[in-house]
Amino acid sequence: MTTSRSSISDTDDRQTQTPEGKDTAAPTAAILAIACVAQFMVVLDVSIVNVALPSIRSGLGFTPADLQWVVNAYTVPFAGFLLAGGRLADLRGRRQAFLIGITLFTLASLLGGLASNPETLIAARAVQGLAAAVVAPATLTLLATTFVDPAARARAFSVWGAVAGAGGAIGALAGGVLTEWLSWRWILLVNVPIGVVLVAAAVKFVTDLPALRRPRNVDLPGALSVTVGTAALVYAIIGTEQYGWTSARTVITAAVAVVALIFFVIDQVRLSPEPLLSFSLFRVRPVWVANVLVFASGAALFGMFYFLTLYLQGVLGYSPIRAGLAYLPLAIALALTARFGARLVEPIGLRVLLTTGLVLTAAGLGLLGLLSDTSTYALGVLGPTILVGVGQGLVMTCATLAGTSGLPPERAGVASGLINATRQLGGALGLAVLATVSTNRIAHTSGGAAHAQAAGYSAALAVGAAIAAVAALFALLAPGRR
Repeated sequence: MTTSRSSISDTDDRQTQTPEGKDTAAPTAAILAIACVAQFMVVLDVSIVNVALPSIRSGLGFTPADLQWVVNAYTVPFAGFLLAGGRLADLRGRRQAFLIGITLFTLASLLGGLASNPETLIAARAVQGLAAAVVAPATLTLLATTFVDPAARARAFSVWGAVAGAGGAIGALAGGVLTEWLSWRWILLVNVPIGVVLVAAAVKFVTDLPALRRPRNVDLPGALSVTVGTAALVYAIIGTEQYGWTSARTVITAAVAVVALIFFVIDQVRLSPEPLLSFSLFRVRPVWVANVLVFASGAALFGMFYFLTLYLQGVLGYSPIRAGLAYLPLAIALALTARFGARLVEPIGLRVLLTTGLVLTAAGLGLLGLLSDTSTYALGVLGPTILVGVGQGLVMTCATLAGTSGLPPERAGVASGLINATRQLGGALGLAVLATVSTNRIAHTSGGAAHAQAAGYSAALAVGAAIAAVAALFALLAPGRR
């Protein structure tokens, strides 16, 4: 085994090749910074709009029913196109895929920030989601193909996991600050200068790898069927809160999803000469275990941010900025654990770390499930959110390592897209289920609005704890120290 360097920030000057065949030194510190900043921006845009929704509604004249699409127009294409987005890095090369995604994301952010009507904003958010589906797996591909030494790769993924994990928590704070101090438009416009810097940095530092076998053709039927099927499934589940599980809209949309996904499987197994997804990936135990764990973690974590934000503002009466500040201890705990937890992978092993992380997550969510309208932040929220932060810091880093390690570079893109898609799907599907639980509990609870809301939110958080606890059992199947 080769001896890794003491710090990722050291330049390892690996020689890669540009498409023209010229050798170029690719400093690993620059690659790591580019990947982390891009992933942070993508994750941030999932949560940054939440606290700005009232201002967006009054500013552009959204109806209450349509306002949800400011969020869903981003998350549905994001989840639906992630697998195809991961394949793009394999087809076009990591450099070109990254540049396409970041450029499109930046332009869509500019369009959304300048939007003068609801339709333009929703369209811009949808394009953002498509671009994010390219950027997210591209960042993992950059890391997986740049850091080949196991110890160095573990440290790189720990930094990436810390940044990605903190993005969700910091999004609430950033959205509150930008909305109250500037305008809701800046939650989108802030991406423009960041995107320009990322494009310039990628042009300078990101190169393509030589001698990788790439598929000759794009499996367009497979890409379309998995995207339509996944997006339709997310759309159906999201709509159940408003229309119900047995409505014609939900049943028809779910049927479209099932048909499209069945066709996707047939296409990958029988029809396509260049399959989008090789199902042999699922023969690798760490890969399928990792995807199960990130699906459950996405369901639990997305639900926690959603319902805890509603609790802080709706029950405790917090302002947007104060609610955002309430997540800082969680963000710090998650970032520190993800950053330094990777050092424990070699001596302790992924199995113990993943199991521990999910147990801590379940414990934190279980305590949040005890919240009531008389609870306080110091006694009811602070400690449990720190537990969730520590637990998810371990899970994000270790699950990503398990889901992408041991694969050849030419399969890194699709594996990265798969694990990201699984996380987003878990979040979307889990949130829909938890929202149904919350709505039913609120409807059947008497004793005042605040009391009923607190009961509904805590019930949803308790179900999230149960999901994390079940996932902890699956974590026992993860690889050990070997």
